[in-house]
Parts: sequence; structure tokens; C-alpha cells
Amino acid sequence: MRTFIGIDLGSTTTKAVVIDENEQIIGRGITNSRSNYDTAATVAKTEAMVNGRFHLFRQALGESGALNGALDSFLGQLERDFRAEQYLEQLVDLEETCHRSLDTANFGADSGAVKEALEETFKRITGEAPSLFLPGAQRKSDFFRDIAGSQYLALGETVAKEMGTRYDYLLNLFDRSIIEVENRVYSDSVRRHLLSALERSFKAMPETEAHRAKIEQPVKAILDTTMEETYTVGTGYGRARLPFSKEHIRSEILCHGLGAHVMYPKTATVLDIGGQDTKAIQVDPAGIVESFQMNDRCAAGCGRYLGYIADEMNMGLHELGPMAMKSTKQVRINSTCTVFAGAELRDRLALGDKREDIMAGLHRSIILRAMSILARSGGIRDEFTFTGGVANNVAAVKALEELIEENYGKLTINIDPDSIYTGALGAATFAYRAVVEDGKEAEHRA
Repeated sequence: MRTFIGIDLGSTTTKAVVIDENEQIIGRGITNSRSNYDTAATVAKTEAMVNGRFHLFRQALGESGALNGALDSFLGQLERDFRAEQYLEQLVDLEETCHRSLDTANFGADSGAVKEALEETFKRITGEAPSLFLPGAQRKSDFFRDIAGSQYLALGETVAKEMGTRYDYLLNLFDRSIIEVENRVYSDSVRRHLLSALERSFKAMPETEAHRAKIEQPVKAILDTTMEETYTVGTGYGRARLPFSKEHIRSEILCHGLGAHVMYPKTATVLDIGGQDTKAIQVDPAGIVESFQMNDRCAAGCGRYLGYIADEMNMGLHELGPMAMKSTKQVRINSTCTVFAGAELRDRLALGDKREDIMAGLHRSIILRAMSILARSGGIRDEFTFTGGVANNVAAVKALEELIEENYGKLTINIDPDSIYTGALGAATFAYRAVVEDGKEAEHRA
């Protein structure tokens, strides 16, 4: 089957969307943007292709009726088992890379003890790995670096204390090794991992064993189906670093405008708050950009700013919004500048303001800045679509809804749960149009 791919290389995450010949989304993939942009683009695309396979699994198994109401449970189990297989392969790679790093490290007489501590640390990480992929398990994120790093740091510290080894040596080995492992692509292992995961899933759900043949046949048929990468278009903050020819690159503005239109055809105004910038875009009824404005010079009020605030507050980025929602008092925050934010936070706390009230004030301050950019682009028109990673922040959404109603009255506000993929969706749509409407031939494989 022919597929059309859009890749959005952002400052913090790289997203990919795969659509089919009917312009239907069949797969989405995301990874953290790395120092190696070629790798980030390839990993995101591979993730989207895997997600596309699961989409096809769902269709085929649903049509077969083999699972009798257990389709969601089985596919959930299959995906968890697949992720566990991937994680274990990368763990082996990370351990081997750490040992190579140890061979070139200058730890002197401590090298032997560090080697023993390293082996014990990985033994424990591997032992705990299956629990990370049980139903309902809470992981720090779905990125290998975050999951493995969290386990390595916690268990490594415990092992170092028990064995009387210097913990900083273990940290040194991880820091020297993780980037090398993170920048490897494991696309050749996907089929093997999916087949192994299928066996794991049958064991985890023995009630499905009676229907094994009816389940295996469509799954293996889809694994044997070639998903042709017909045409790829790249966009995003780092688009100039994507390994594509200029013909395969589109601006962020065009892709976000078109992507929002594809999601919500009546979209007139788009606000995208990403990791590094804020974009306000006006589009016509066909999704063509009429005008736009962006923040200039710095990332004030964007995802990176919120990440800095989370670090200052010793919190996870995902915790900021829920905490702000507990606010009972409005606190005015004067600066959305990352340079001064830490000082103002500490001042507010010293004055006795509650953390939740400070968080609510910060979110309102960010959205006020976005409202200014929207005003410069031509204001807000109905329908309004909010995209980007910050659109998943409940406090930012609340502040935006309040300020829009205060300034423009009641409008339709669209927020898709997958809004972070808007730019990639626009790029995939441009890829589709390049071939289907403009008759271009594929000349690039990402």
C-alpha cells in the first residue's frame, strides 16, 4: 500500500504522521529531538509506521471477529509486549555500550569494582523491566532515555552504596553511553519484536489461544504487507536540518495551517504553542494561510519556558497544569522571560503565595502573551483551533478559554487530543497532494 509521510522536527520533540491513499491517518509517531536530526526523523517515522501496523491490525482483527469483544484488551497487551521487547533490546545495547565506555575510562584501581556495580545495576534494571509494561504501569515517559535513565539513576545509586562504589563513576558511564544508544535506529528489529510480542500476548491472555489461527493469520498478513513510503514532506523548527531536498520541505506556518484545517475544516484562526515558538495563523476556507505572526527573539511563554518552570519547582512538566487548576487566588506574574522567571518564582514563594496560585498566574501570563500575538495576526475568528504541546495543558486551555470569551465572546474552540501532530499532519497532506494532485514521483526515502 502507498503511504504519505509528514515529519515535524520540533525543538523538543519530532513528530511523524502517515496517511494512506484515502487521506486517512493510519499512524503517528513521536520521539525526542536529538543532536542527530537525521536519527530523530527516522525514529519518528519508524514509530509512525509501527503505529500504522497496529491500526491495520485493529481493522483486520475487527473484521475477523476472532476476539469476540476482547479486541481492545488484546491489542493493548500486544502493544505493551512489543514495547517491552524494544526496551529489552535497547537495555542490552546500553549495557554493552557502558562496558565499552568503562574500557576507555580512567577509573584506575576502581575499575574492577565499577564493573561489578555496573553489572549488578543492569541485572536489577532488567529484572524490573517487565513490571514497567504491565497494565496500568506508570512510566516517566515512553522515551527510552527517560525510562532507562530513571531506572539506572535510582538503582545505580542503591547498588553503589551497597557495594561501596563511587556513584559518580556509574553516572559518568551512563552519560557517555546514552547518546550513542539513543541515536541508533532499531527499525530492522520491528518485525521480530512484533512476532515475539504476539507469543507473549497469547501467554498473557490464554483465553485467546483457542482462536490463535484466526488471530495470527491477519496479523502476519499485515506484517507481510509492504507499506510503501511514496512521498515525504518535512517541516518544523529544525526543518533546515532535515535530510530532505528543498522540494520536500514546507514551512511550519503552511503545515500548521493546513493540518488544523484537515482536523477541523471550518478552522479560521490557529494558535500553535510549541517548545520554541508561538504561532498565530489565519487561514481561508481551503486551509490556505492568509496571515500570521510569531513570537520573536526568544522562547518566552513556550514549552521550553514551562519546562524551565517545572525544573525550578522540582516538578514534572505534566504536573504544572493540574497544580494550577487547584488555584483559589489570582496572582499576577509580570515576566514570561526564562531569565527572570526563576527569581520571580522565588520572590513569590518568599512572599507567601501558594504554588498553585503562582502556577495559575504563570499560565495566564503565557496565554496573555499568545493573545497579543493573535491580535497582531488579525484577531480571533470562529472557528478557533489550538494546537501544539501546550494545548495538552489543562491550565493553559482554561486561561485561553477565559480570555477568548472576555475579549471575543463565545467562539467554537477546537482542541484535538493529538494536536501535537498538527504540523506533521499538514506535511503529510502536502506529501499526498504532491503525488496524487500534482503527479510528482517519490524521490526521497526518510
